[in-house]
Amino acid sequence: MKTLVIGTGGREHALALALSRDPHVTEVHAAPGNPGIGSVATLHEVDPMDGAAVAELATRIGVDLVVIGPEAPLVAGVADDVRAAGIACFGPSREAAQLEGSKAFAKQIMAAAEVPTALAHVCETDEQVVDALDAFGPPYVVKDDALAAGKGVVVTDDRQTAIDHAAQCGTVVIEEFLDGPEVSLFAITDGDTVLPLQPAQDFKRAYDGDEGPNTGGMGAYTPLAWAPNDLVADVTRRVLVPTVQEMARRGTPFQGLLYAGLALTSRGLRVIEFNARFGDPETQSILALLRTPLSALLHGAATGELAEVGLPHWSKSSSVTVVVAAEGYPEAPRKGDPIEGLDLVAELDGVDVIHAGTAVEDGQLVTAGGRILSVTAVGDDLAEARRRAYAGVDLIGIRGSHHRTDIAQAAEQGTMDA
Repeated sequence: MKTLVIGTGGREHALALALSRDPHVTEVHAAPGNPGIGSVATLHEVDPMDGAAVAELATRIGVDLVVIGPEAPLVAGVADDVRAAGIACFGPSREAAQLEGSKAFAKQIMAAAEVPTALAHVCETDEQVVDALDAFGPPYVVKDDALAAGKGVVVTDDRQTAIDHAAQCGTVVIEEFLDGPEVSLFAITDGDTVLPLQPAQDFKRAYDGDEGPNTGGMGAYTPLAWAPNDLVADVTRRVLVPTVQEMARRGTPFQGLLYAGLALTSRGLRVIEFNARFGDPETQSILALLRTPLSALLHGAATGELAEVGLPHWSKSSSVTVVVAAEGYPEAPRKGDPIEGLDLVAELDGVDVIHAGTAVEDGQLVTAGGRILSVTAVGDDLAEARRRAYAGVDLIGIRGSHHRTDIAQAAEQGTMDA
């Protein structure tokens, strides 16, 4: 099978890496990719938001499957253009991708499907924002209705901060605060069959102890030994399957990756949000443990034959991903700083460096984004995976970079509690 991965970030590098290690995949292509992706795939200069150009490239190089990584091309309808060209595509249609493209739409779907979620108000005026904040009280949860690259959510005890964020967004969704630990559960679906993947936990705050601003994600790990044994089955039954069925009932079947961000609250399971694609950095940790060929799952979802693939199989190991971010991230990340030490990391057992915000300038690998790269490590248990991941991080030299030192620490110490 020949595959084409669309996107430039860590998620796309993780997908391309997994496909490059898949015995059923003969060629991996990517557009536009990044320097890390270029080590496992043939890169092509194509605008990922240009559906016609993506479809033309896929046709010209004769791929069997296109995998669209980021949310923006999905919401823009790039998957529709690829499918119209007669090529199998992993990723929902423009209409189905509104599950991520509009948080208000997602709330409508959850209500219709009777999916447990936070109480919320959709606000379009300053007066509505103030009323909603007063109704729920602190901590205030304010979400930009539209795509915001993982930075559209503010959770704060400061009422003015909440008001200011809402004023920058236009339409916002203001929700009740959900207590309890958060879990990410991905499911691959062809619009009918729903196959859940292994749950993971990510870390959104920039600094140790869940301090600082929200980011696109500073690290992740899997499996979750502390989670309820029936969590995957419960979420599949109460959240994933009803949502896929409701989308099909509306005539907009969801084919691709349905990501459920969950809170295990004191009042039970609640959905925080849906995404329409693999999440970053959870994907890095999850794919590191996947033993079922990734191409079978993605192609099965794209062609409506997922039932023939069956539930995925997993390694018994643990995986930890630590993100290395640029100085000033997330507010104003520096760019252009040299990246050193990756050759040393490559010598470590069970460790991969996943590129996100990198570029090559005058033959030197340099920083080109807020989340520069991540180090993903696999170990026999969580302690070994953490040790390996941080050993890799310690070998990397980037001026002013920062990373969290507590990824998966509570789970390793046995202090997590669902």
